[in-house]
Amino acid sequence: MAKSLITGTVTSSSVAPVEVAEGTAIWIGIAAILALIGGILLYFLFVNQKKDPKNKFAKWLKDFLSFKIFWVEGVMKIFYYIATIFTILFSFSFLAAGGLGVLAWLLTLVLGPVFVRLGYELILMFIMIWRNTRDIAENTKKK
Repeated sequence: MAKSLITGTVTSSSVAPVEVAEGTAIWIGIAAILALIGGILLYFLFVNQKKDPKNKFAKWLKDFLSFKIFWVEGVMKIFYYIATIFTILFSFSFLAAGGLGVLAWLLTLVLGPVFVRLGYELILMFIMIWRNTRDIAENTKKK
């Protein structure tokens, strides 16, 4: 039963919670089966092909789906800028405390972006190690 806030009338729900749960479970099963079939077809018909497509977009898409193109660096740069700007703006909240808050503001304003940068560089270091390892592996296969 549900009461309308506007009219004040009481109405009964036409769909029982059990029916909603059953419908959701059915759609989860259908989605899982379709995703499995689609993933297998995509892999064998497009990604696993030996020759590269002639179309520029199709080549980019194949490289993207084969994980030869990574978006991690671009996304990490955006997160770095957001985190740095947030840290700088957040540091001003310490000014409201007065006294030692001014010291906390100054330390956060100066050291906050430095720590954000160090964290970003640590994450980026793993990406660079992966790229160097991939380059070494490709160079040893050619010989």
